[in-house]
Amino acid sequence: MPLGRPIPAVTLSSELHEQLKSMSRARSVPQALAQRAKIILLAADGLNNGAIATHLGLSRPTVGKWRRRFLSQGLVGLYDEAKPGGPRSISDAQVANLIRRTLKTKPKDATHWTCRSLAAETKLSHATVHRIWRPFGLQPHRQKHFKLSTDTFFVEKVRDIVGLYLNPPENALVLGVDEKSQVQALDRTQPVLPLGLGYVEGVTHDYVRHGTTTLFAALDIASLTSCQPRHRHQDFLQFLKD
Repeated sequence: MPLGRPIPAVTLSSELHEQLKSMSRARSVPQALAQRAKIILLAADGLNNGAIATHLGLSRPTVGKWRRRFLSQGLVGLYDEAKPGGPRSISDAQVANLIRRTLKTKPKDATHWTCRSLAAETKLSHATVHRIWRPFGLQPHRQKHFKLSTDTFFVEKVRDIVGLYLNPPENALVLGVDEKSQVQALDRTQPVLPLGLGYVEGVTHDYVRHGTTTLFAALDIASLTSCQPRHRHQDFLQFLKD
């Protein structure tokens, strides 16, 4: 004879089962909500609270709480309840407008908004702007660099170059060619990925040159340098001979 109180069974319609299954797999859904959906799906399969807790790495009271919430309130019961406190001073429309301005507009004197510049523009405090940005993962001041190489021998070339630093051969002379950075007109090789909810602006780490002066240098930049008006292999070979 089983001990303890009987565990109420969970029965799902085919439509509700698919909705919970989708919630448990979606990346855009908060992890806590996806985990609660998994609890209900396992409960519908006939597992008791202890088995579900072991399977998901949770405590039995947590599993029991969300089973009861679902049985009494349905799918709505899996969402967090509103926390007690004073009335909100910022409306949903103001939050939506601030997020839209962060993502879709730019200040007149800068490339991206800061907490203080957007606060001055929207007549809110900079703490309020930061508090709204944080749950949406908005960080306009940051950039993430990326590069997708199509070179068939990309891995081999990286190993050769990195190997010179990790394990250089004896009496080796490494020559590097680069441009004088102060007089370059640059453009990224791929379009900039715009700032979005939860991720920063993405730009490639390499660029297209639109007019430069080429600086040849060999290890000791102070004494072994040569500026050339063009970036040609003939000029570099002449530099090596000199």
